[in-house]
Amino acid sequence: MITQIGSVDSMAAYQKQGPDSSVKNTAPGPEKATALDTLSLNRPSAAPGTYAPNSTDNLRQMIVNLFKEQGLSARIATDDTTIDFQDLTPEQAQDLIAEDGYFGVAQTSDRIVTAAVALAGSDPAKLDQIKAGIDKGFDMAAQALGGSLPDISSHTYDAVMEKLDAWAQGGVVA
Repeated sequence: MITQIGSVDSMAAYQKQGPDSSVKNTAPGPEKATALDTLSLNRPSAAPGTYAPNSTDNLRQMIVNLFKEQGLSARIATDDTTIDFQDLTPEQAQDLIAEDGYFGVAQTSDRIVTAAVALAGSDPAKLDQIKAGIDKGFDMAAQALGGSLPDISSHTYDAVMEKLDAWAQGGVVA
C-alpha cells in the first residue's frame, strides 16, 4: 500500500510499505518491494537510506530471536570471557572473525581439529573418516545457509584439512 505521495520539484515520488500487488514495478530490477521502498524520478532518493533497512541489526535480532525460540542462549562462553550476541557491536564482531579472533580461521580450525581427532580416538588410520565427517558438516552448513558458505568458512575448511594432514603425518594437534 502506498503510504505517502509527494512532489520533488515537479517530479512524482512515492513511498510504499511492504509488497503490494496493486503497484506495478516498471523500473529495471527486482519485482518485489522491500519493507520500505522509496522512489523518486530523476532525483536522488526522496529519503536517503530508507531503501535497505539496517540489515545487520535485523539479522542479529533474527538470530537472537531464533535462539530464544529454541530455548538457546544468545551467549557463548569462550576461553576467557562470554560473548553476548544480543549486545555485540559490528566492531566487536569484526574483532571476533579477525585472523587472531576467537571465530577467526586459526582458532576455529584448531577447535574443529581438536574435537575431530579426539572423537576418532587420536587414531591417524581414521583420517579418511574424520575428513568425510568434516566434509559432511561443512556441506550441511552450506545447505543451511542457502547453498554456499562465506569465504571465511572456506578458509577455515582449508586450514582444517591442512592441520589434519599434518597431524596424520606425525604432527601434534594444536
